[in-house]
Amino acid sequence: MINKYLWPKGGAETYVLKLGNHLASLGHEVEYFGMADERNVVGNIAGIYADNIDFHKASIEHLTYPFRVIYSHSAEKKIHAVLEAFKPDIVHLNNFNYQLTPSIIYEIKKYNIPIVYTAHDVQLVCPNHKLRNEHTEGLCRKCYGGKYMNCVKNNCIHSSKIRSILGAAEAWFYRKLHAYSLIDEVICPSKFMEMEIEHNIDIEGKTKTLYNFIEEIEPEGKERENYVLYFGRYSEEKGIRTLIKAAKALPKIQFVFAGAGDMENEINKVENIRNMGFKSGNELHDIIEKAAFTVLPSEWSENCPFTVMESQTLLTPVLGARIGGIPELIDEGVTGMLFESGNAEELTEKIEYLYNNRELCREMSKNCASISYDTVSAYAERILKIYSNHIKE
Repeated sequence: MINKYLWPKGGAETYVLKLGNHLASLGHEVEYFGMADERNVVGNIAGIYADNIDFHKASIEHLTYPFRVIYSHSAEKKIHAVLEAFKPDIVHLNNFNYQLTPSIIYEIKKYNIPIVYTAHDVQLVCPNHKLRNEHTEGLCRKCYGGKYMNCVKNNCIHSSKIRSILGAAEAWFYRKLHAYSLIDEVICPSKFMEMEIEHNIDIEGKTKTLYNFIEEIEPEGKERENYVLYFGRYSEEKGIRTLIKAAKALPKIQFVFAGAGDMENEINKVENIRNMGFKSGNELHDIIEKAAFTVLPSEWSENCPFTVMESQTLLTPVLGARIGGIPELIDEGVTGMLFESGNAEELTEKIEYLYNNRELCREMSKNCASISYDTVSAYAERILKIYSNHIKE
């Protein structure tokens, strides 16, 4: 299992750790390669990891980052040592760009080891991994076909010219090398993701949609309370600014936010938003199950959001933005509702409508009981079949 972070940082890491752990429980030998970090919870028998690159921490090493984020000779050498020690039958690639770089793909293929890649975002076609910038309404696809100068023109990566140049250069470099043609199969957690990344000609015909798994959660039938819930990252692309506008327009409705991020101060200024901070496990499940409904106002290329899946599993309907893979998970009017992404007026109207129509919410809640997502056990069975298709006897 390869992922740049080997600790539970976000959704991709949760996927890697839980899937790897389950495969190991079935008797398979599973080892991991990523960056060295004191927070790592998994590793490999060689005890060798890539250098830790932290773009947010100032140091003298930052001077070398422009070279290392495009092609890392260090990561290439270190994965060589891990492959020599472990000799895997297959490599399951996850998030690797910038910190590990696609240089590791070449080293893996020197051993003729098949590579399965799970696309957690749209990095194969978009240098900033989001299909989003501040100058384009809705999703931005200006870089499709290798037109990466658009990333530079619009300062797409963290609004930084330098980072955007590096991101565009990396995308251009690996397009010219056809590096991604060395990947044997690409798992897409949504039909949306499959449709988008197939614009990269190097993986054409190699994609497969396989929705994410979710842990087994048993609803406890808790009584609903009078609040609307958002849980997740507090960031611009998650539509937090639009949701704040809606909350301010609905002062009589109580909103609960559970999460963390750089927009926390703005959230704390709104009187009818109760910021619970980051929550997980049973504590989060309790908050979800008691909510009237959940809101997911995303304004970027959401893939297969756990927010929707967790809410529905706990029989809580979702009001979601009509963007990315979200509409694939919500049967409008049956298990939830949709609104135009970024449209604060429509979001406000639909929050108010749902909040004042509890009978509809109860009906949608009942309908959520018929939704069935793969558990990690069922998902692992599908993954093992995919592995088997590529492992040479």
